[in-house]
Formats: sequence, C-alpha cells, structure tokens
Amino acid sequence: MDFELKILGSSSATPSFDRHHTAQLLAIGNQLNLIDCGEGTQMQLMRYKVKHQRICNIFISHLHGDHYFGLPGLLSTMHLQQRTAPLNLFGPKGLAEILTLQFKYAGTQLPYKINFHEVDTTVCRKIFEDKTITVHTLPMQHRINCCGYLFKEKQKPRHLLKSKLPAFLTPPQLVRLKWGEDVLDEAGQVLVRNVEVTTEPKHSRSYAYCSDTKYKEDILPMIKGVDLLYHESTFLSDMTQRADYTFHSTAQQAATLALKAQVKRLLIGHFSARYKDLTPLLAEAQAVFPNTNLAVEGKTISVLE
Repeated sequence: MDFELKILGSSSATPSFDRHHTAQLLAIGNQLNLIDCGEGTQMQLMRYKVKHQRICNIFISHLHGDHYFGLPGLLSTMHLQQRTAPLNLFGPKGLAEILTLQFKYAGTQLPYKINFHEVDTTVCRKIFEDKTITVHTLPMQHRINCCGYLFKEKQKPRHLLKSKLPAFLTPPQLVRLKWGEDVLDEAGQVLVRNVEVTTEPKHSRSYAYCSDTKYKEDILPMIKGVDLLYHESTFLSDMTQRADYTFHSTAQQAATLALKAQVKRLLIGHFSARYKDLTPLLAEAQAVFPNTNLAVEGKTISVLE
C-alpha cells in the first residue's frame, strides 16, 4: 500500500512566482488527505492531475489565510461538480463558522455533507481513526491557535509461513497467529508457537506535519522516530530574532528538532518569499541533520514499509 506525500504549496504568508501557499496531499492507499489549503490549492491539484473528488479528509492547522484561503473555493468546486460523498473537515474553532457564513451569503447549498471536527490545538489528541491509520493533533506555538498533525499506520499483521503451519489449524486460530498470539489447546498449553510459524509484520509508517510554530521541544516525545517529519523553516538562522518575533522557525531549528527526535527524514518548507534561492536553507538544515530535503512543489515523497 502506498504512503506518499505530494507537495502542493511551500511558500509562507506571501506567495512568490514559483511557490504557492501551504498545501500538501498525503495518500495512504486509496485514501487522500489534504493538509492545509492555501490560496491556489485547487489549481495545484489540477496541475498535478489529482482528482479532488477523491479527497476524503481535510486537515487545517490554523486560520491564517495562507493555510486555508483556498478552502472555500475548493469546496465550491466540489459542489459545482456534484460531489455526493461526505467530507471530513478538521480544524480549529472558527473554521466552521467562517465557511457557514461564506456559503450563507453566496446562497450555496452543498449537495454533500461536511462533517466538521473542531480540534483542540493545545493538546496531543487522537482525532481520527479508521482500519488503517490514526491521526493525532500536535500542539504548535504560533500567534494564534495552531496545531500540526501526526499520521500513523496501525500495527500490521504478521506473515504466516504456510510451509510451517499445521494442517489442523482453524481460521480463527490463523487470525490469532497473524496478530502475534500463540495457539493454545483446551488445557491452556501452547500448541503452536507464533514465532515458529510467522515472520515480522511490515513496518507501520508515520508522518508528522509541524505547521507554523516557534522552536518547540515539548513535542519531541510525540514525534520521536517518525519516518518523515515536515517542519516549517521560514527563515535562515541569521534571522532568528525575526523568527522568534513572528512565531516561526529557522532551518537550523527545524533540523535540530529532527535530530533530537531521531526522525528518519526531514522535509522543510513554508519559505519566506525573500528567498529566491532555497539552497542556503537546505545547506543550513543539512549541516545539522543530513537527511533533509526541500518541500519542492510537485515533489512526491514515498515512505517505504
């Protein structure tokens, strides 16, 4: 099953000629999750040939325009194209009110249901779960209420070694073996040892999205060891004071967090429009955490099992 992140936008508050406002698409199997929806997101979806009607969950980090101004337009296009499938929308307090008012004065009656889920941006809490993944909020430190999101695959079943399986095993017993249990006889004695007839399950993958925030070490336990970490890197370290004043981070700070969290890969984005060339930001981060890449628009990052 695929676990892929596509970058749709990577600019900060002011868009630049070749960088749009923040938006990402996380595909987990057939499930498409849109993370933030800055201005121009639906145009980016069209550019990269993504069918927006397949999006089933949208996660908004906070209510600064560069992270959600594209949402009313996207929802309206879904309306015009007669979407009928329900849509889950997660975001901070106020988002539902904004959209309801927008559609009220536009006289828009959506043909599909939006399930609004108001999130508490101050805590790490599970807000979504299905048979494949869980999603938790990650509290950020920004000028307004803001959170990131942690996507984690659930534990996967172990692999049965058919050549070593006794013929007498029943389907329920095979299921127990796949989930790591031994098979017992009626007296409670081990009949078949799990470790002897199965191998380790495939790796359960994870992605942490850290939106606009100051450098914040208290989230380290929440993101420790994730396969892929995205962290905003609005400035270079020579503008650390500016970053602190505006509640943003530098590339060096993002890399330091990645190093301390022992993540496998780091992706930096939300670049200030002042930087035409992003090479210095990448170099600054790689000096601390070598396995760093830029969130380049159109790029797809795959996380392997």
